[in-house]
Amino acid sequence: MRTRLALLAAAALALAPLGAAATSDPLVGLIGANGGAGVGVALRLTRSPYVDGGVRNDLVPLYLYEDGHVYLHAYRVGLKFDRDDKHDGFDLFLTHRFEGFPSDRIPTSLAGMAAREPGMDAGVGYEWHLGWGTVYGEALRDVSHTSGGNEVRLGYTYDWQRGRLRLRPYFMVSLRSARLNDYYYGVRPGEATPTRPAYQAGSGFNNELGLYGSYRLTQRWRLLAGVSATRLSSEIRDSPIVRDRMQLTAMAGALYDFSPEHRAATEGEPLILKLLYGKSTDCNLMPIMGLSCTSTSTVDRTRVFGIEIGRPFVHRLNGWPLDFVGYLGLLRHDERGLQPDSWEFNAYVKGYWYGFPWDDHVRTRIGFGTGLSYAQRIPYVEARDQARRGRGTSRLLNYLDPSIDVSIGDLLGKPSLRDAYFGFGVTHRSGIFGSSQLLGNVNGGSNYIYTYVEWPL
Repeated sequence: MRTRLALLAAAALALAPLGAAATSDPLVGLIGANGGAGVGVALRLTRSPYVDGGVRNDLVPLYLYEDGHVYLHAYRVGLKFDRDDKHDGFDLFLTHRFEGFPSDRIPTSLAGMAAREPGMDAGVGYEWHLGWGTVYGEALRDVSHTSGGNEVRLGYTYDWQRGRLRLRPYFMVSLRSARLNDYYYGVRPGEATPTRPAYQAGSGFNNELGLYGSYRLTQRWRLLAGVSATRLSSEIRDSPIVRDRMQLTAMAGALYDFSPEHRAATEGEPLILKLLYGKSTDCNLMPIMGLSCTSTSTVDRTRVFGIEIGRPFVHRLNGWPLDFVGYLGLLRHDERGLQPDSWEFNAYVKGYWYGFPWDDHVRTRIGFGTGLSYAQRIPYVEARDQARRGRGTSRLLNYLDPSIDVSIGDLLGKPSLRDAYFGFGVTHRSGIFGSSQLLGNVNGGSNYIYTYVEWPL
């Protein structure tokens, strides 16, 4: 099987010369490819592969951002190279894996088993544009130390456009490693019962057929929908905890694209560097924003240090004093010896409003960012608070970032520094009130109050 995996990986890499994103991502092409952004929500329904698992509902927040080299597609973030709708190319990406035991209602078939968690995969994708469609390949590896497995995908897709309607049928075959299959569908010896024998799943091929579509309701609103059917490999179907049938998935949602009619940042626009330092707080987000609770005198006194890179992509939306910036951030959690220190990765879109009467004298901005956050390890304060409430945790959570700042140049009387800012903000991780499988059905999270400086590079 290792030989087959190597051969399929080699075939994926040989599909095209270097030169767009792997099209297993259904959110490709929904917004402008240069400085575009959109927000929305989708409901994802999946018939669980586990015995008596029922239908699983997942509220998926949609955060989309595209520029010439970076993209954020809700549960996937990546770097792209020479990618557009007509040229071959490739991308490097991180993506959430929609697999794992249900966390809200455990079926009897899984009772007493250790939880199998969703993972995070790193991957490389290639696509080759042909006259009759697009052939693509992806190679993925778990980097979250969850399953430790690998997967290689080969697929075909075709884009059909008629007026406001866009349809994308596709077919995909994937070769999954034994470690990947066994983690999610195996039964360990210590989990065996008289009705659930021990089982070790090997590697095998899954086959998937689907159709995604979007409809441009207005210039900015998009309606989204999709259906797919997956035939699981025999190595998975033979597991005593898996029901031997087709796995069906459906998705429907809406997206607001606020970029097409507005001037995007040019290629020459400087990037933004942001440095931050913060402390944990027991205050909730809304009281912090209302300045009724701002204490960082927590018992644990854990801290965060961070660096973020921003890219402006919309200036003065509709002529208003409102800008939008896309950020990629890396935070280091200093847990003060309470648990090992760890990293947190954030990707989000942030709006800044600066229409105060004193803007010509001291520019003041109120900002609000929204996106996704992935933690290498659950932050200590988050794990502590969730344990007190008897609630679960998740590495992947929704991310909010409210802030207020002022121009350093205006304060110091130096026009050359007017685009440099000093301010305060909140880094907030949370689920969406336990309604999102993508976010581990988590209800709760953590807050850190921070101070920062940022300036154009």
